[in-house]
Amino acid sequence: MQIVGFEEESSEFICRNTFDHPYPTTKIMWIQDSKGVYLDLLVTSGDYLRIWRISDTETRLECLLNNNKNSDFCAPFTSFDWNEVDPNLLGTSSIDTTCTIWGLETGQVLSKANLVSGQVKTQLIAHDKEVYDIAFSHAGGGRDMFASVGADGSVRMFVQRHLEHSAIIYEDPQHHPLLRLCWNKQDPNYLATMAMDGIGGCDSRRACSLHAGGPPQQSPGMCQLIRLGSPLLLSHLHCSRRPPGADMGHPANAQGHQGPYSGLHSRGEINNVQWASTQPDWIAIGYNNCLEILRV
Repeated sequence: MQIVGFEEESSEFICRNTFDHPYPTTKIMWIQDSKGVYLDLLVTSGDYLRIWRISDTETRLECLLNNNKNSDFCAPFTSFDWNEVDPNLLGTSSIDTTCTIWGLETGQVLSKANLVSGQVKTQLIAHDKEVYDIAFSHAGGGRDMFASVGADGSVRMFVQRHLEHSAIIYEDPQHHPLLRLCWNKQDPNYLATMAMDGIGGCDSRRACSLHAGGPPQQSPGMCQLIRLGSPLLLSHLHCSRRPPGADMGHPANAQGHQGPYSGLHSRGEINNVQWASTQPDWIAIGYNNCLEILRV
């Protein structure tokens, strides 16, 4: 694992810190702390959930979390999400068909002792097969609602206060696996999900369909277009307000114009893309063993 920083004097990105990770990571994420209140924490998922404390001089493992109460080993975690409203909440998805909600406790910086601990708040069987991704929704205050996708081809939504019930808001007719999902940050009623051969967007308040291999469903407020592979295409979708009586689920009713914004041909198949939340003109892409950080 490498911590990369930007040197303003040389205008170059340099490796500030390197540390070993004992198992391939399925996801890595910084704490959602725009005000700088909490410690600089980094979480990785893999064979366990690991929480790291990052400083200018060292990176140390704060705690290792296992959701199996009966063994020192647990089923690998496929992904996780860090709650933006409450940084003490984490959600993980696993190949054992479960999702786990974790509660974290963070102490004050007084010494080099471990200051972060975690425990299982809730664990539930979320799908009939492996769960591949989990994401908290911004609806209802952004704390209690989350959704998951998995190998059974369904998108399921949960509320922490009523985990005995869940809503299947989409199910692929052929039960093709759904790999990733992402909530719309402007309108929490919409989310996008990715299958092996396409990307689809849907309204969480109604049933939806996935456009396999073709353009994703678009509706006002979902102004994004994602392509996996090479090249990377950045598009801008100009959306107007929904006309009265229009079907939000059909792209033709967006009454907008969609066109290529710019393109990038990488030297390998792109496996991850991430915008910078605080610097919206920057985008990072990962392919092969390379990381490229670009100004758009």
